[in-house]
Amino acid sequence: MEIFGDSISGNCLKVKWTADLLGVDYRWVETSVLTGATRTPAFLAMSPAGQVPLLRFDDGRTLAQSNAIILHFAEGSRLIPNDGFLRAKMLEWLFWEQYSHEPYVAVARFQLHYLGKAASDLEPKIVERGKAALKLLDDALLNRDFLVGGALSLADVALVAYTRVADEGGFALADYPAVERWIAGVEDALGILDGNP
Repeated sequence: MEIFGDSISGNCLKVKWTADLLGVDYRWVETSVLTGATRTPAFLAMSPAGQVPLLRFDDGRTLAQSNAIILHFAEGSRLIPNDGFLRAKMLEWLFWEQYSHEPYVAVARFQLHYLGKAASDLEPKIVERGKAALKLLDDALLNRDFLVGGALSLADVALVAYTRVADEGGFALADYPAVERWIAGVEDALGILDGNP
């Protein structure tokens, strides 16, 4: 199978990390958002939304949306809790990540780090909600190493992707010590080398 992804994207990297951790056999197809590779007719034929990551199976079927892909990869693995309530809590974090974290933390990062905007040019709501998301995460991690059930789960994989580079969006990670500790633990569990995806 093939994973079409952009290595600057946390949404794409969480798919890669999950696949690597679980030993999924795939071929990575670098697909740059910045150069318009997701807007070509060939890519849009596979993914009408024009977004990465995109998983293409050997039989031609495709699956989009990062959290759907990691859920598919992790089915039956230790990354999804067996307990029904804990599984639902993991999903709660996945939904929150895409609705209340990524739209602010990742968008601020993209605008500052890749589009070259000044921090003063960011919409105040993005900064305010990004800080609120990081504070909520910090509070949730005060007395635990992982978000759900005391073990690494997809909740951690999904949320660490953009949180670990939040400083590139103007967010001071030092203000969130529990988050910093958690990032280090999750990176270690995933085998992510410092400074490398």
